[in-house]
Amino acid sequence: MANEVTIPLLPCRSIDEITEFYGALGFTTTYRQTRPNPYVAVQREDLQLHFGGIEGFDPEQSYGSCVVIVPDTGAIHQAFAEAMRAAYGKVLVSGIPRMTSPRQRKNTGKRAGFSVVDPGGNWIRFFPATEDKDVPDESSYPTGRLTKALENAVVLGDSKGDAHQAARILDSTLTRERDSAHCVELIEALVYRAELALRLDDDSRARALLTEVGGVPLGDGERTRLTNTLAVARQLEGSLPTAPTGEGAV
Repeated sequence: MANEVTIPLLPCRSIDEITEFYGALGFTTTYRQTRPNPYVAVQREDLQLHFGGIEGFDPEQSYGSCVVIVPDTGAIHQAFAEAMRAAYGKVLVSGIPRMTSPRQRKNTGKRAGFSVVDPGGNWIRFFPATEDKDVPDESSYPTGRLTKALENAVVLGDSKGDAHQAARILDSTLTRERDSAHCVELIEALVYRAELALRLDDDSRARALLTEVGGVPLGDGERTRLTNTLAVARQLEGSLPTAPTGEGAV
């Protein structure tokens, strides 16, 4: 048989929170009930997600997850980012709900995926239907220990959701390799570490890392190679609270 459809049924604390969040991302509510149990269904084009409300549910402890295969992860990420800016004034990169940035993962054939963590703590993981044809040729730039550490950190931070351990891996390697790493791999690592800092509510560290990114000298070819990563850096800067100014500022 063909044309089968799978619709994930995920837990949440409040169907109202789910309706508001996914509505901001461009989903419409196709079904809703409060009795005998809270239940809501949302849909955006062909993507359907259903949620059941559970009294006392803790989103921080959620194991809910599903994979969504899409033609273009970049396009849907951009649409969600613009929707978040319109609804919340910024792209949500920390706390619950939040969204990660598209990034290659070694445990998915280096396909560039991203995740939306919704108000129920569910990880909605987006990946492209085919391998990314725009993946840069790694042989064109030297890669070393920092690149390997970044690959491991991305698996921990974006696949497993362990931002603390991902940050520790990067911090340890950055300490040793920061001065010797190629500028491309250095910026890739710094930008991801800044994203982790925001997830860990360390705004000052994120700001310092992004400032360091801006001070790394780049040639035209390197800047082109880092187009997507530098766009993520600007997005992260936009998610930072305004730095203190005036008397008493440090």
